[in-house]
Amino acid sequence: MLEVFLKGIGVGVAVAAPVGPIGLLCIKRTLARGWATGFSTGLGVASADATYGLMVAAGFALSGVLVAYAGAMQIGGGLMIAALGAMSLRSFWRGHSGDRPAETAARRGLGGAFLSGYLLTLSNPMTILAFAALVAGLGASAASSPAAPYLLVGGVFAGSALWWLILATAAMLARNRLTDTLTRWLDLVSGSVLAVWGLWITFRAIAGAP
Repeated sequence: MLEVFLKGIGVGVAVAAPVGPIGLLCIKRTLARGWATGFSTGLGVASADATYGLMVAAGFALSGVLVAYAGAMQIGGGLMIAALGAMSLRSFWRGHSGDRPAETAARRGLGGAFLSGYLLTLSNPMTILAFAALVAGLGASAASSPAAPYLLVGGVFAGSALWWLILATAAMLARNRLTDTLTRWLDLVSGSVLAVWGLWITFRAIAGAP
């Protein structure tokens, strides 16, 4: 069973590692508000992955309910990503990088950072299909123990959380070497990518693309 858990950790890292819009958001929040806010965002992502994984393990993967509402959820998630990009662009045009608030202010935003990461990831119900494939891929291991799918989900969560820990820590180390001017230009780059990516997700969902 340890092998199943370790396999889940490897899958969690592999799934989280590609730097997509949420990865950029985690980096930006770490640079602007500190390590805790960036990691909280990533922890929300890992928790959303675990939520879908638990639904698959519990046997809800084939219900079709989430897939039926996939378009609406993707539209909402795309608009949220685009809005976050617009906020970064606004910081760039105002001539600052969102400032670096005090630790007390950052702590107050940890819940919001977690929730936004969770909801943005949850807005992509196609993730549940990936977890369904993972559980099915366990083969004999899943058949031999009812706990195997849940151990896999736990491993995926641990692996994903580990990646976000590494990313937030790396961004925090880089933050101490960045000038305000460079941080401001990072707002332009990350904001543009987030805005375009979010609008692309939205238009793709409206068009009914698979």
